[in-house]
Amino acid sequence: MAPALSGSLGASSVAALRPCARRAPGAGLVAATRGKGAARCAGGVRWEAGSGSGGRGRLVRARCEAAVAEKAAGEEGGAEEKFEYQAEVSRLLDLIVHSLYSHKEVFLRELVSNASDALDKLRFLGVTDSSLLADGGELEIRIKPDQDAGTITITDTGIGMTKDELKDCLGTIAQSGTSKFLKALKENKDLGADNGLIGQFGVGFYSAFLVAEKVVVSTKSPKSDKQYVWEAVADSSSYVIKEETDPEKMLTRGTQITLVLRPDDKYEFADPGRIQGLVKNYSQFVSFPIYTWQEKSRTIEVEEDEETKEGEEATEGEQKKKKKTVTEKYWDWELANETKPIWMRSPKEIEKTEYNEFYKKAFNEFLDPLAYTHFTTEGEVEFRSVLYIPGMAPLSNEEIMNPKTKNIRLYVKRVFISDDFDGELFPRYLSFVKGVVDSNDLPLNVSREILQESRIVRIMRKRLVRKTFDMIEEISEKDDKEDYKKFWESFGKFIKLGCIEDTGNHKRLAPLLRFHTSKNEADMISLDQYVESMPENQKAIYYIATDSLQSAKTAPFLEKLVQKDIEVLYLIEPIDEVAIQNLQTYKEKKFVDISKEDLEMGDEDEDNKETKQEYTLLCDWVKQQLGEKVAKVQISKRLSSSPCVLVSGKFGWSANMERLMKAQTLGDTSSLEFMRGRRIFEINPDHPIVKDLNAACKNEPDSTEAKRAVELLYETALISSGYTPDSPAELGGKIYEMMTIALGGRWGRPDNEAEAATTGEASTDSSEATVTEVIEPSEVRPESDPWRD
Repeated sequence: MAPALSGSLGASSVAALRPCARRAPGAGLVAATRGKGAARCAGGVRWEAGSGSGGRGRLVRARCEAAVAEKAAGEEGGAEEKFEYQAEVSRLLDLIVHSLYSHKEVFLRELVSNASDALDKLRFLGVTDSSLLADGGELEIRIKPDQDAGTITITDTGIGMTKDELKDCLGTIAQSGTSKFLKALKENKDLGADNGLIGQFGVGFYSAFLVAEKVVVSTKSPKSDKQYVWEAVADSSSYVIKEETDPEKMLTRGTQITLVLRPDDKYEFADPGRIQGLVKNYSQFVSFPIYTWQEKSRTIEVEEDEETKEGEEATEGEQKKKKKTVTEKYWDWELANETKPIWMRSPKEIEKTEYNEFYKKAFNEFLDPLAYTHFTTEGEVEFRSVLYIPGMAPLSNEEIMNPKTKNIRLYVKRVFISDDFDGELFPRYLSFVKGVVDSNDLPLNVSREILQESRIVRIMRKRLVRKTFDMIEEISEKDDKEDYKKFWESFGKFIKLGCIEDTGNHKRLAPLLRFHTSKNEADMISLDQYVESMPENQKAIYYIATDSLQSAKTAPFLEKLVQKDIEVLYLIEPIDEVAIQNLQTYKEKKFVDISKEDLEMGDEDEDNKETKQEYTLLCDWVKQQLGEKVAKVQISKRLSSSPCVLVSGKFGWSANMERLMKAQTLGDTSSLEFMRGRRIFEINPDHPIVKDLNAACKNEPDSTEAKRAVELLYETALISSGYTPDSPAELGGKIYEMMTIALGGRWGRPDNEAEAATTGEASTDSSEATVTEVIEPSEVRPESDPWRD
């Protein structure tokens, strides 16, 4: 191995090797033997292997004794030689312990999984050889932390190991005993294979050194009469195996692993509560019972002496006794994995109450789920899953639209692997779905913490999403609409986000949408209901986007559509407009924004051309007054009662979108002018104000009052159309001025100074005729007066 060679040779040795390499380019190098002997290569290089200093590995020395001539090498045609990779054991172990796992706590998951495999092997072999199960008690795992000694002891009553198996399984890194066992089962086709076994990489045991400075393994196999102890220290390349001679430490069957914790880790991992939590998190669904050593308390009654009162004499040999209740603490074994993996059972055998109870326990919820689905997928990818739709939305805003919500728990053979995914199994818009996924052959990395991106993962994701849609559709199709109403109130925004992010599932997302409309202001309807109630001549789905239901109902854009009995969708949430724009069509009907130009309603008015000709001069005159504020002025087809409206261009932002973009905290203000789009000023020729302005432009086009009226009309249209005026204070001043003119003298306010003087004189005469009575304040103060002296 090149790295081992370069690390082992001295500078002079390497220099001596180079001429040999040049003379015999076709000759390979023979790997050093593991013993202290020597091997001679074809090129005349003699290898001497000896022990390195400090036990950190083996040093290899090389000496060039002869060289092969270039001519001879050419005639031989370059002989091929096969070599085996070598590794420095201590360095490899260091990599496994310190570079493979992200969290120290996974050591318990790995060791419990090994114990579960040992129990599974014993149970499997016991089918054909009942003598293996004769002694040893129940198949179980017990974990006992000792805070005083700083140790953790994990005991199982599994198959155990012989001395040779100790050397083979624990003495050889990256060799999995479980994998070898499965291979043997597959070769024996009559016995079949046990898919419940967990291990596959052969490095999980060494995760014990994440927290332990010393590991002691005591094991007894039913195949052997002797019990052996395997012992190793962290950061060492050697281990010790010895026979157990202490009668008190003898096991009937199985394996006992004792971890001597590091000083920095003993306070955390020797805590019984911490161990209990790790077992519940990682190994809650292991098929064998796991017991942990826990401190408990109980109340007991004890007798206490009661003192004799004065004047009473105690009878000889008698003493009054009084009982009291005290709390006693004691240590005992407690079952840590009570919850059973419900997904491993057939759905036909499980009641709805069992699904609800499992959901509450697994995800710490207090409400029943709105819906659930339990399914098994077979074929190219095999996995089992139970998915739930929560009964309410997350209380924390941080959990909304967060792909890392830890709502999906991934298990491999009932052992918890991870709940920290960034969209691998579920898209962001379905992050509210909770559930478990259990598979036997997921593409995990060696640490079992990272789900590798692969075709299998993509297939799993696709099937999980499909099952989730089936579950939501079942809620929407129920006769009781209250369930879907609850779902929409809690998770409607998620579905709209899906319309933006997942174009491939538009056909499944669009029927789930719900909106208020101009005909259904109280209740929300689906797009299917909208399309079913459309008139035959209606070719599009109309919508208006505003900031509230009230502003949508009173928007001037609706007037003509309501008159023609055309239904309009109200988009009142910020995400609505973007979601609809991403859908574009539904059942071959285009979505049309009624606040944009070129609105077509299916039936054009015949008199429209004549009206346009009549008001062409007014349109040009108004455009001249407004200048660059508007792109053009035209006759409106959407107004019936309002004098004017301001619509946006086809390809720019609507008024609602412009408002939302201005409100963005990190928005780019430089793009506002570019994306704002042009504004078209539409006037209603049937309104009195417009008729008066039409007469003004023909008879007195330079009238100041007419020009001021146009300005006020435009700025009023800005507000009624959903835009924000550039100067609200200036607009307010114009409105006040118009009100002053309109209200002048209506309720008897003096119109000139003469009237004011006359009114003043009259008021003076009346004041003289009236005798004013002066009332002195009372000097009487009540007793409760706080200012009284």
